[in-house]
Amino acid sequence: MNLKEALEKKRFVVTSEVQAPMGDDDPETLIDRLKKVKGRVDGVSVSEIELEGVVGDTIKTCEILKQNRFNAIYQTTTRDKNRYQLQKDLSTAHDSGVENLLVFTEDYRISGDTLQESMFFHVDSGKLGSVLDHLKQGVTIEGQELGKKMDFVLGSGVETPWGKNVPKRGMEEMEDMMNVGTGYFLTTPIFDLDQFSRFMKQVGQFNVPVIAEVMILRTAGMGKFLNRHFKSGLVPDWVIQKLQQSPDKQKASIELFAETVNGLRDICQGVHIITIGGEDKLGKYLNAAKLR
Repeated sequence: MNLKEALEKKRFVVTSEVQAPMGDDDPETLIDRLKKVKGRVDGVSVSEIELEGVVGDTIKTCEILKQNRFNAIYQTTTRDKNRYQLQKDLSTAHDSGVENLLVFTEDYRISGDTLQESMFFHVDSGKLGSVLDHLKQGVTIEGQELGKKMDFVLGSGVETPWGKNVPKRGMEEMEDMMNVGTGYFLTTPIFDLDQFSRFMKQVGQFNVPVIAEVMILRTAGMGKFLNRHFKSGLVPDWVIQKLQQSPDKQKASIELFAETVNGLRDICQGVHIITIGGEDKLGKYLNAAKLR
């Protein structure tokens, strides 16, 4: 079953994320780490990444995943890309057999009175929509015939606010992405189920599937690192304390994951699992949460 079918049948979707191999890294090593969960995830996303001038081949990695019978999801951004670059990348991805597209950006837009209540991801929906519309019609943005029509299952990143309400502009951004053809929204990492439940009640009016991102934290140090370098307060103190105080770190990590996933089953339509390099351990976490 592909991702589109899973969403349409309202299945509790399970996706995960990997990093494209860098430099001399062998892509087959990544496939070996994922073989244990083949058939247990509805999609595997590959994000574009560049470290110290070395760029991972995201589209090639998607192609290899597809060849090994994984539903590949090409994850890209609208930041720093004009329409021509987007068109080139999406056309290349489609030619490689990629059917799923996930759009995120690292940039935040600020709207409202307080920072905590007003941070959300922004996707340039006008730019993206223009390119997708042309590809669906089988023409380039210059009006040249492509010889075939290209379509994707589109997912869009959305920030779940820390405050009580989604800012007005945040709701408008989600609506903009719906107009572009978003088939589902993917959140930023979820730890607070009560807050996320309130978020879901607000965005329920859109009637678009929401997949919650869940991080596998194996140590307290990982949680502290995320709070220090990604976003202050992202990982709650109680989570860090449980990992820090437990004599069995792996058991505590698996329990935290399973509790979060089980709590999300009645709130949204799936989970997107961030393994932070632990793809080979993913099977144990899926077992604990009874995910296929």
